Amino acid sequence: MDEEQTMTSIDRKPEGTTLSRRDMMRQGAAAIAGGALVMGVRPVLAQAMPAELETPAPPPTLRDARKTPPGRPGVDYTPVITPNGTTLPFRLVNGVKVFHLTAEAFTHEFAPGLRVTCWGYNGRTPGPTIEAVEGDRVRIYVTNRLPEPTSVHWHGMLLPAGMDGVAGLSQAPIPVNATFKYEFTLRQHGTLMYHAHYDEMVQQGLGLMGMFVIHPRHPGARPDRDFVLLSSEWKVPIGASRPDPNEMTEFNILTFNGKAFPATEPLQMQLGERVRIRFGNLSAMSHHPIHVHGLRWRVVATDGGDIAVAGQWPETTVLVPVGTTRTVEFVADNPGDWAMHCHMTHHIMNQMGHGGTNMVGADPGAIDALTSKLLPDYMTMGEKGMGGMAEMGMPVPDGSIAMLGGAGPHGSIDMGGMFTILKIRERLPRDGDSGWYRNPPGTVAVEATADELRRDGISG
Repeated sequence: MDEEQTMTSIDRKPEGTTLSRRDMMRQGAAAIAGGALVMGVRPVLAQAMPAELETPAPPPTLRDARKTPPGRPGVDYTPVITPNGTTLPFRLVNGVKVFHLTAEAFTHEFAPGLRVTCWGYNGRTPGPTIEAVEGDRVRIYVTNRLPEPTSVHWHGMLLPAGMDGVAGLSQAPIPVNATFKYEFTLRQHGTLMYHAHYDEMVQQGLGLMGMFVIHPRHPGARPDRDFVLLSSEWKVPIGASRPDPNEMTEFNILTFNGKAFPATEPLQMQLGERVRIRFGNLSAMSHHPIHVHGLRWRVVATDGGDIAVAGQWPETTVLVPVGTTRTVEFVADNPGDWAMHCHMTHHIMNQMGHGGTNMVGADPGAIDALTSKLLPDYMTMGEKGMGGMAEMGMPVPDGSIAMLGGAGPHGSIDMGGMFTILKIRERLPRDGDSGWYRNPPGTVAVEATADELRRDGISG
């Protein structure tokens, strides 16, 4: 019996059976909807149930894949933008998209002045974004230039078990200086990831991770701009030449696409454009509530697939748990420079830890008097808060960066870490950054005048 006959026999209802599994699921969904209507609640769950969960599609064969022409960038989909990153190139060989990843050590710069040795793919962390189309046949070669074996797991992918990339379970580890081949047909679309699945704590902790975007074969409305951001966290002790992958709690470098602010590239878009942002999180321990200023978006997909329109919801903060992706969409309808950052307050600082003494409100006079006898230039800091430290221009040790601060149009932007900027303009330059937003007169918060305070009955 060939493959097509086998599929038909599975779908056919056995004689004497009056209710199939599909019928039961449909009737169950109808019952949920009916009960919800009785209670006056819109049946969102019933409407949002993806069809592929009712009847899983059979795995496509290589023969099926060759019947489907490979998706073409710029024609069949809008290529994604990876700020501070790149997209992995491919070659077409007999209708198969061929990619090549090399796992290796290299020098990585998180922000100006902070360079360490990381592990990653093709000389970067995260590795280049892999981009393809639902139905494409992909062949991915992985060369191991690390000092130990490795493997690659295609996180969230529907594929044959032997291609899943779990060393020891689904494949042998990739030995040092060897090249393994992964090949499968893309059975889904969505925002997925890839990462090492051998010695995970060390290899992911040193940077072996990346994003994998699969566009739908028959897309609906395409976005004008489609961004990809992967969150990760690191422990880099002051002066260290490598991140510490053994850390479990005190991460002091938080990044979008391997960069901490002020090194994060802004996301630029034109007024009125439809924008999609795909967030991934391969941090070791931390979930990230990503918050946007001046806009609101709809959460339209997870790593499990699209969310039906009836189940989508508006947000200004989307929680991206560890090991997941979330996709949001919005219209860039509010011109300006808008902050977007993790709302965990310690995640928007650089190289800080909680081992120091809280000095807020302390009188540093006695400390300064005693310490200055040994260190004449010593000055206690933090008793009035930590804001503005970047503006003081104090030197920092080699192999470290300031906790806060990047240049802004109105002074230092008092943030670091997992922070970036959305720049919405009526017209973008063809190349390069659009510069800082020029606010229309009367639309910038400034110090109130005495006349204004008297007029409105405010005691200054």
